[in-house]
Amino acid sequence: MLWTRWLVLLLCWGATSGEPQAHERDAAPSEVQSDSRRQPSLPRAEPLDFGFVPAAVYDTHAYYEPGAISILFHMVHAFLYVVQPNTFPEDLIVKVIQQNMGGIKLEEWRKPENVVLLLQWIYYEAGFLICATIGILFVVLTPIIGMCFCVCRCCENCGGEMHQRQRKNADCQRGFYTASLIVTTVFITVGVLIAYAANHNMSNQIKSTRRFINTNIRDLKTFANNTPAQIEYLTTQYTSAKNKVLSDLDNIGPLLGGRIHSQLEKEVVPSLDTALRMAGAMRETKEALENISSSLEVLQEGTGKLQASLSTERASLSNTLSDPACTNGAVSHTCNTIRSTLSKLGISADFSRLPDVSHALANVNTVLRTDLSNIVQKGYSSFNDTPKLVKEQTRNIVSAVKGILDKIGTEIISFSKMIPVESSLANFTVFINTGQKKIESYYPQIDQMDFYRWIGCVAMLCMVVLVLAFNILGLLCGTCGYDKQATPTTRGCLSNTGGNLLMAGVGFSFIFVWVLMGVVSTLFVVGGNVEKLMCEPLANRQLFKIIDTPFLVHPAKKNFLPALLFQNSNIDLTLGSMYRECHDNNGLYHALQLETMFNINSFLNRTVYNKDLAKLFESVQVDLQGITLLEPAGRDNLINFANSGIGQIDYDAYLDEVNKGVTLVDLLSFSADLEVQADQLPRGALENALKGHASSIRQIHRELVVAMEQTMSTLSQSIKLLQRMSSDLPVKVTNILSAIDAAEYLIIHNASHVVKQETKGYSQALVGYFKQYTKWVKNSLSEEVAQCKPISNIVDSMEIVACSFIIDSVNTFWFGLGGCCILLIPSIIFSVKLAKYYRRMDTEDVFEDMGNTGYHGEQVCNGNLTVDRYEPCSLYLHAAVFIDGGMLLSTHRTKCAT
Repeated sequence: MLWTRWLVLLLCWGATSGEPQAHERDAAPSEVQSDSRRQPSLPRAEPLDFGFVPAAVYDTHAYYEPGAISILFHMVHAFLYVVQPNTFPEDLIVKVIQQNMGGIKLEEWRKPENVVLLLQWIYYEAGFLICATIGILFVVLTPIIGMCFCVCRCCENCGGEMHQRQRKNADCQRGFYTASLIVTTVFITVGVLIAYAANHNMSNQIKSTRRFINTNIRDLKTFANNTPAQIEYLTTQYTSAKNKVLSDLDNIGPLLGGRIHSQLEKEVVPSLDTALRMAGAMRETKEALENISSSLEVLQEGTGKLQASLSTERASLSNTLSDPACTNGAVSHTCNTIRSTLSKLGISADFSRLPDVSHALANVNTVLRTDLSNIVQKGYSSFNDTPKLVKEQTRNIVSAVKGILDKIGTEIISFSKMIPVESSLANFTVFINTGQKKIESYYPQIDQMDFYRWIGCVAMLCMVVLVLAFNILGLLCGTCGYDKQATPTTRGCLSNTGGNLLMAGVGFSFIFVWVLMGVVSTLFVVGGNVEKLMCEPLANRQLFKIIDTPFLVHPAKKNFLPALLFQNSNIDLTLGSMYRECHDNNGLYHALQLETMFNINSFLNRTVYNKDLAKLFESVQVDLQGITLLEPAGRDNLINFANSGIGQIDYDAYLDEVNKGVTLVDLLSFSADLEVQADQLPRGALENALKGHASSIRQIHRELVVAMEQTMSTLSQSIKLLQRMSSDLPVKVTNILSAIDAAEYLIIHNASHVVKQETKGYSQALVGYFKQYTKWVKNSLSEEVAQCKPISNIVDSMEIVACSFIIDSVNTFWFGLGGCCILLIPSIIFSVKLAKYYRRMDTEDVFEDMGNTGYHGEQVCNGNLTVDRYEPCSLYLHAAVFIDGGMLLSTHRTKCAT
């Protein structure tokens, strides 16, 4: 674990820039939330782009797909599940380890709790124990039964007698035994092929183990080589946050001053706007007064001209109507009608009685000598200089902050150089190279041992193959050499050889089968338990739960992994959690929970979150008393305008005269009616004279009335404008002055609160850049820096090699070989039975009809002597004929004809 310690030291420095204090993290959001309720427009730090940490690319793909042989692996797993269907005994293993922590002692097993654990363990291992017991009985009884079988056959029992009794179903029995032996041989052959495939697969996979070793070592080197560059990248990215802060400090005027300006302008700008609008109203008032004065002069002059013109025209028209022609009865009515309307030819409005506005105009002209707009613009300019004022007043503070930021950067760089990262990783790389050389030095020995193992497994399979060879050759020779016409004593050599080969197979079966079963039983117990107790729980990660059980590895240490790495067993770091983090390719910093080991907060308080920087931000003070919104001249100007007298003008009198109209009657209508009435008169001088008067009246309208109406319209608009402006003018001016006074009071007396609030928001925005940096560093350390996928790959590779390459192959080997051993028992039985039909017998049964006597006789010849002996037909009698030297020549057997 030396290399792990180096990695811990390597990454501990990165933790120092990971995150602020926990209570600060919790307090900061609540504080910001509280401030946001008071002031929702506090500035936020702009998101910074720190780029991407240089990523490490790992070559190991800890995944194994066995291919076609996976079918055999699944068969073995299914068989083991039948043998051991119980779930993984996690609690039982923990109790056994905890109660035998000091070592296993014989007297300890007498304790009741240990007896209970032993019974529970026996119950869990019941399937393996039963199968192992059967295997042991097989190993013990098979050679004993084989010896007894051999002795029994030597005594011409158990099929050892070289005499075959003839039965009617002999062919059927021979066919059954032949088919059964063939099927058994086929299944044994399948078992041999399964075992050989497992043996060959193990050899191939052991060779491919080097690929896993090489890629894992290469990944560790990549891990060691990329980590310094990743850490350096984290360090250099402080410059991004620092440059952003420096940029904001350089723009403190537009940023902080602009924020202060935007907060104050809600009260200041509206008051100045009203003053500026009042300045415009002054100019409009002057124009309106001038329009009134000029319009009044024009109207008074025009009224006189119009009055004279209308009087003249009225007198002339009256003279025309006095013509004797109007006395005619037909015409007199029309003339009288026209004469009755002559009184309407007069003026309606009399503008000579309207008051003069020259006094008010003079006062307004006096007011306008002071340029109120310019004064208000000076107020705007003074208020808009707030950013510049802030920049000038915070120049010293900005310089001090820049100095602290430079100091922070220097401390981070110096702190990163305090730990010999490159030298540590260089030593780690040397350690990896040395380990790789040592591992590679064992390759020849591993190959040699694997070769010996392969030879041994093949030798065991050859024992079974030898039996198979005898069975197959025996079947071939026996089947091909069998002659139905031949008697048991006259069978051919080929058939006899087949029978002998079958019996040779039986003999070798008894010699080898107990040895093979011993190997199978041993491999079954070992490989099966390793699969159920190691490989399966390692695949579903239950094994980590046992290892991570508190106080299991060491009774005085809660968690062994942090106790081993950090000498602190109270850290909630487990092997399972570390494996999960590394399997997700997270950083080693997060996987080892280094944030619980190193005091990050002290470093952050001393650097980024130090008190000096906070004091500097708190000491920001902006004095806005120099801002003047409205000079005294402007105030006097507004007051004078309010007292200019425009409010005392009799606007109603003007409007009354304007609303009367210029003349009493519309001259155009009057002239039109006059022409209509003239058309009713007979043609002559009177008609022409009246039409001439109508034309003169139209001309008066065009020359005088139209101009006067336009002037009256201008006068009406000006009067209404002045009336609207002068309405509550003193109150309006008072309100403007009050608003300006309130704004100036806000600037002078309450601006400190606004400045403090905006300064706080500005400082939080600056600190927000560092928070982004620290958060990015923490996330990078957790997810991107020193990604520990190689560690989980090592565990996964070990699982693949140990379980998929070796244990699965071992289990498949004993599964195939065990099936062969079991099937050798029926093979022995069928071979013994079948050999009787192929081997040449010494004696045979011969059937002979002896009549109806109910007896049969047996003849035995010994030399020249013949003996006749009669027995009941219920007995089987043997008759043998022997000639000199006792050589058997022929054998016959008689049976009752009935």
